[in-house]
Amino acid sequence: MNYPPDPDWNQLRAFITTAQTGSLSAAARQLGLTQPTLSRQVAALEEHLQIALFERVGRGLVLTETGRTLLEDCTGMGAAATRFALRASGQSQKIEGRVRISASDVLCAHLLPPVITELQEIAPRLEIEVLATNDLSDLLRREADIAIRHVRPTEPELIARSIGDGSAHLYAARRYLERRGCPDEPRDLAGHDLISLGDTDLIARALTEAGMPVSTAQFRVISQSTLTALSFARAGLGIVIMSDMVAQALPDLVQLFPGHPPVSFPIWLTAHREVSQAARIRLVFDHLRDALLAAQPSA
Repeated sequence: MNYPPDPDWNQLRAFITTAQTGSLSAAARQLGLTQPTLSRQVAALEEHLQIALFERVGRGLVLTETGRTLLEDCTGMGAAATRFALRASGQSQKIEGRVRISASDVLCAHLLPPVITELQEIAPRLEIEVLATNDLSDLLRREADIAIRHVRPTEPELIARSIGDGSAHLYAARRYLERRGCPDEPRDLAGHDLISLGDTDLIARALTEAGMPVSTAQFRVISQSTLTALSFARAGLGIVIMSDMVAQALPDLVQLFPGHPPVSFPIWLTAHREVSQAARIRLVFDHLRDALLAAQPSA
């Protein structure tokens, strides 16, 4: 079988950066190219692959379905190329200073440790400050440099990259299911104990609308901390709704109703437009993006 020649790396880099920034002009500024040059590189890649990667919506560009699929493959290549360039040139030793990351407590505990470990290997002079909070940190007032959010910011001073939709299911510890029995269908939830992540009425309504009818009276343990609620579930105190990217990495938890459609929620990686151009923040931003994409459970 004859395979087409590999695409030019400059074309791939143009595609990745355009997809991340959402416009040719922003991508050209980031890469230090003219917009016509960048546009030609993207067009050449589309011609080489014989597919459309973008469609124009208003003044911006939106990835086609094929483009989104290819971006997932390319981002890993881009991160690897960045690591190679940093190590080869010694620039990793020059990237220094503090970067503040804001995320929910459960993501800080289960997602960030391997990310920070790799960042320490690549850029040992970085200082990472982690703000474990379920509130929306104010990036405009620089409470954080980078935030993982579940809503898209509307402030023009902020940039946001969509990581796609996260998914969540109901989970319970094996010890709980051995003691109380495992519900086979959502209607079997009646009589089971649930754990709330804060607003009990809101969670009960969301689960009921998702086809898993429950009542507020079933929530026997309530915590404003997602990490604490997860710990309660692992201790066998009840059933909890939890992000799949977190729960599926914990072997002591069992996913209930795996064939049932998940509860979906958006994931946005956000930074201040001004500070996002700093090398140290760009490095951390890209690593967080790759980690979030890799952590998404396979369909």
